[in-house]
Amino acid sequence: MRYENRCSDVDKLKAELDLYRPFDSNTLKQLKEYYRISLTYTSNAIEGNTLTESETKVIIEDGLTVGGHPIREIQEAIGHSKAYDLIYSLIQNKDLTEANILELHRLFYEQINPENAGKYRDKKVIITGTTYEPPAPDKVQGLIQNLLEQLPRKEKELHPVEFAAWFHLHFVNIHPFIDGNGRTARLLTNLILLKAGYAVIIIPPVVRADYIEALKAAQTNYNEQAFFNFISEMVLESMKDYLRIVKHLMK
Repeated sequence: MRYENRCSDVDKLKAELDLYRPFDSNTLKQLKEYYRISLTYTSNAIEGNTLTESETKVIIEDGLTVGGHPIREIQEAIGHSKAYDLIYSLIQNKDLTEANILELHRLFYEQINPENAGKYRDKKVIITGTTYEPPAPDKVQGLIQNLLEQLPRKEKELHPVEFAAWFHLHFVNIHPFIDGNGRTARLLTNLILLKAGYAVIIIPPVVRADYIEALKAAQTNYNEQAFFNFISEMVLESMKDYLRIVKHLMK
């Protein structure tokens, strides 16, 4: 499927959304909890987790386990929910730091693999479905630090949605962790979008193949715009949903 750059359409929705700001405390709480489940479910599903959205809700909100699933899938839901809370605590921070990234990964991964949670990988990795080769492990920390140093300049150069997509792409290209890179990237992408006043971006499992193809095009064909366009389409759909919920809660 071909995606177009929808940043101008996104900004029209943001202008409408801004008319409702500042949100009252109830609206903020409802939005946060609504997207906790949606983002946890979809982000894990993209990586092969078979929990349904309803099962994810039961695990996170009721603290119950569900039968027929590996314990790892339950741990992924719990860990992602904890990491999700962190991005909200970071919204008011001026800068994203290396410590923030490591803590985000630690929260997500500590129940799954405590030895590697919050630590850069020390092994070479491959990404299935692409010929792209992530950098050697001894390059990871320097590349992350370089990525963070570029943020102020890129934030000025790019539209906020494209800036979030640019960060997402370059973060997964570094592939800093042994596992959990995609989920960490999507959480950080959402942090960038929330700081800029946009909605939490949801990438539904139904477009997983398009998401992977857009990443692959950027990684192997140097076509970053294809990935930017994909993300802008996802933000557009998320903004429509976000605005619908805000209107309902604040009317």
